[in-house]
Amino acid sequence: MKLCTTVQEMRQERAQLGRVGFVPTMGFLHEGHLSLVRRAREETDAVVVSLFVNPIQFGSADDLANYPRALERDIALLRREGVACVFTPEAAEFYPEGFATQVDVGGVALELEGPSRPGHFAGVATVLAKFFNIIQPQRAYFGQKDAQQCAVVQRFVRDLNIPVDIVTLPTWREADGLAGSSRNSRLTEAERHRAPVLHQALCRGRTLVQAGERRRAVLEGAMRDVLVQAGLVDIDYVTIVNPDTFQAEEEVREGALALLAVQLGAVRLIDNMPLF
Repeated sequence: MKLCTTVQEMRQERAQLGRVGFVPTMGFLHEGHLSLVRRAREETDAVVVSLFVNPIQFGSADDLANYPRALERDIALLRREGVACVFTPEAAEFYPEGFATQVDVGGVALELEGPSRPGHFAGVATVLAKFFNIIQPQRAYFGQKDAQQCAVVQRFVRDLNIPVDIVTLPTWREADGLAGSSRNSRLTEAERHRAPVLHQALCRGRTLVQAGERRRAVLEGAMRDVLVQAGLVDIDYVTIVNPDTFQAEEEVREGALALLAVQLGAVRLIDNMPLF
């Protein structure tokens, strides 16, 4: 497995590879990340994984500083998974002095996480545009847990005619339903015990839909009640949207997606679930 830390090294290594599957990560890998790596390995000639905590997608210096990191452990995991190359650039390498360009996505990026995390999606789209340009993968792999991010990536790749297929895999969950996330490691023991209620709230919404309920307000209220009854009251949003636009519609239709974002202690958790 080759380790690359500069753009020049990555480009030189890319020239030796065939059909590439790319898995972008910020490190502190969990089983969800590894499931993406395994799919990429099945479908392409070589897998490239990035381990890069992207500073321009964070809204606060504290959040950036507290993001968990375990570079040596991550590299060992990826070596065991048969990854061809790991790209670990420094921030100064990716964003040198004078860097002044960003990819600003409209439409789907303006909803939900857009106003909650100003600048986040521009940071995500910019770093991915750089990765896609440098690595030139045929396919790139993402988890459905970050559903809106997946929609944003699909949008800018389509709009800018970037020749990469975006592959989205189902959310990987712990046995108790908690969606896999590197930030879960920052939960206290008591918070970790409460965290699966996010999944329970989503399941409540899907159960009601399966029973015939289609009124968005009723479904959102039922999901919110599950959170509140468990003591999670710092709720950013609980909503149901059209997955193509991420805008809410009064009548819940086939393909609708339920999403929620909740602050649990020092950690902001997000999750989602298709309702049909």
